[in-house]
Amino acid sequence: MSNTSCQSSELEICRDEAAALKLKFIAIASILLAGVAGIAIPLIGRQRKFLRTDGSLFVAAKAFAAGVILATGFVHMLSAGTDALTDPCLPKYPWSKFPFSGFFAMIASLITLLVDFVGTQYYEKKQGLARGKTEEQGRVESLEADSESAIVPVVEGKDWNGKVFGEEEGGGMHIVGMHAHAAHHRHSHPHGQDGCDGLLRSRGHEHDHGHEHGFGGGDADNGVRHVVVSQILELGIVSHSVIIGLSLGVSQSPCTIRPLIAALSFHQFFEGFALGGCISQAQFKTLSATIMACFFAITTPAGIGIGTAVASFYNPNSPAALVIEGILDSLSAGILVYMALVDLIAADFLSKRMSCNFRLQVASYFMLFLGAGLMASLAIWA
Repeated sequence: MSNTSCQSSELEICRDEAAALKLKFIAIASILLAGVAGIAIPLIGRQRKFLRTDGSLFVAAKAFAAGVILATGFVHMLSAGTDALTDPCLPKYPWSKFPFSGFFAMIASLITLLVDFVGTQYYEKKQGLARGKTEEQGRVESLEADSESAIVPVVEGKDWNGKVFGEEEGGGMHIVGMHAHAAHHRHSHPHGQDGCDGLLRSRGHEHDHGHEHGFGGGDADNGVRHVVVSQILELGIVSHSVIIGLSLGVSQSPCTIRPLIAALSFHQFFEGFALGGCISQAQFKTLSATIMACFFAITTPAGIGIGTAVASFYNPNSPAALVIEGILDSLSAGILVYMALVDLIAADFLSKRMSCNFRLQVASYFMLFLGAGLMASLAIWA
């Protein structure tokens, strides 16, 4: 690549600044609407029976969205980071001597794991302390009432938080199981058909009494996880949305922008759906959920606006721009791949509910591969 092309973006193919500006406004409107629609459907739909977060339709749609996010990380962000960090405009040393894109993606995945773990521990302790006081007071009142009638309850054991563990399937201790983290007591669930039958009875009980528990809609076991997952997922999505918007904004080529409008609108809608599902399952307060939704929806359009404003003097082929873009793309890839595999796909596909419903398995796997395949195929145009 010549010095001229590295020092300026004037050689961009199909350059037409006036047509590009019109397309950028169309892109802002289209991507904004797609993002708002995607994240609003699960947030609004949780109050509707057909889109409840514990419904099969939602699980299948979330699997599709997880496939989209996985393909975004592997096919789009990681390859974009590799292209930027191996660009001929960068000095050969050190950028051509080491696979930096994979390294930064690995670092991002490990850091995400650490944040995921620490965040979950923090929220579990915070939630456990608050709930412990309430439950302790309830047990004291219950003991007082039972002592008057000469009935003494039998408990089987306590965890570190003081929560009681007993019969979870069809027993009187069911509410205790609702408050425990799924991974903490998964081994206590019966296996085979009895376990599936017990799950169905348990889910029926939750539908009848879900309003009594901190997390409605069958998500009590994973409520803490969804709080952490939604926040980390938003961080990963926002970090690459800025770069995507900026890249589109600085482009003066209608030939480049046109396919990006459709690709990014599709991408934004399903990323928004996945994020909205996590926010909905986390049971955030309305104000917090609205702020997170708005922050997601405006990030890419804001990036396009910033790119348009600096397009006259910003050179995407400069070494500094390439290094920043490559590192951020690689970090975003690591975050998105981790979140898609661990917190979206594994969390649903390895659950007891999925293993007990063959039709849901087939539908979810089909939607997962379909989402990943469609998003990967968009790399042909964008």
